[in-house]
Amino acid sequence: MFRRAVLPSFPRLRTYATIENTLVFPKPPPPAPAQAEPRIDSEPAQSALDRVLIDHLVRTPASSRPSLNSLINHYLERSGRVLPSQLPYESTPAPHRRVPDNVQDGAVQLLAHVVKEGDRTKLSLSSAFAIQPQSKPGVEAQPIIVSCAHTLEEIRWSPLLVLPASLPSAVAPDLDHVRSSASFLVSLAAGDESSIVSLAEGLQPAVCTPIQSIQSSLHRSDLMLASLPAQTPKLRTLPVSPYPAQTGTPIRAHLVSETRPSGPAGEGWQPWVGGWAKWVRGRVLGYRDLAGREAEPGTYDALSHMLFEPLPTPGSSGGPIVNEETGAVVGVMLSTRMYNHVEGTRGWGVPAEMIYEMFSLPGLNLARS
Repeated sequence: MFRRAVLPSFPRLRTYATIENTLVFPKPPPPAPAQAEPRIDSEPAQSALDRVLIDHLVRTPASSRPSLNSLINHYLERSGRVLPSQLPYESTPAPHRRVPDNVQDGAVQLLAHVVKEGDRTKLSLSSAFAIQPQSKPGVEAQPIIVSCAHTLEEIRWSPLLVLPASLPSAVAPDLDHVRSSASFLVSLAAGDESSIVSLAEGLQPAVCTPIQSIQSSLHRSDLMLASLPAQTPKLRTLPVSPYPAQTGTPIRAHLVSETRPSGPAGEGWQPWVGGWAKWVRGRVLGYRDLAGREAEPGTYDALSHMLFEPLPTPGSSGGPIVNEETGAVVGVMLSTRMYNHVEGTRGWGVPAEMIYEMFSLPGLNLARS
């Protein structure tokens, strides 16, 4: 006979699901590798052109090249200045005056703002072109250089040039063996031996001419006019039209590149000042006023800026926009802008009529002090 074992009674335990507010944190990512802090005004690796310009700056006597501080003072003080000379209207220039489509003809130059302090350097480059004001009887007027102003603004705020606010700008000349600065016009024109620089093996030597002064500027239009020394190699001057090109007008834009584009995109590019250049065809896409509203030629709308294609490349700012049919300059390239995703990015410039804002009007003899 079996006896049933009596087991002691234990309270029955039930396991319940519980809600906990425990947060699960992922493991933190590994720390980023330590990087050296960039020095003030650090620049990417210098190109061959940069080294040539810096070397020319050091070798040029300070007495023959106005400093950037002096040029910046001119730029600020002469904002909106109207020059006493007049700029001829050349909407339909003669065949020999039309802007050529050959890069080697020297229609466009390079404008370089350069500063060096110890082992630190800063360069700001843009394109430029020369125009010929109307000369007085018996007096040959010097060419005037047209370019954009934002590259001068860029280097103006470089730590190599910015000074304490308590010091007047007059006490900030270049310091011998400490700071050197200047603006140079680099062209393919012929010049004296001291101004010729070799850019690269196999390329035509270029001429570096120091900018003497800033004659006038329009800050809102991003334009400025510069002058050269009296003894300057003869430059090719371009005809300028005061009349805005209609939307859809075929144009040519002078684009530049440090290196030649590869593949089919490199067709047509020719050696230029320290790099490559090409006249690229496009068209006028429209105009805007200062508020960004659409503007139409032939109306009372203010044509403050123009939209165009092709898109300017870095270094093309300040270069001319040429009417393909007449061969006259109808605008100046500045940058690119995108208004919306439908239209996409477009070339941004100013119509050439803004250049005439800095010259006296024909037939007006204003009394000047």
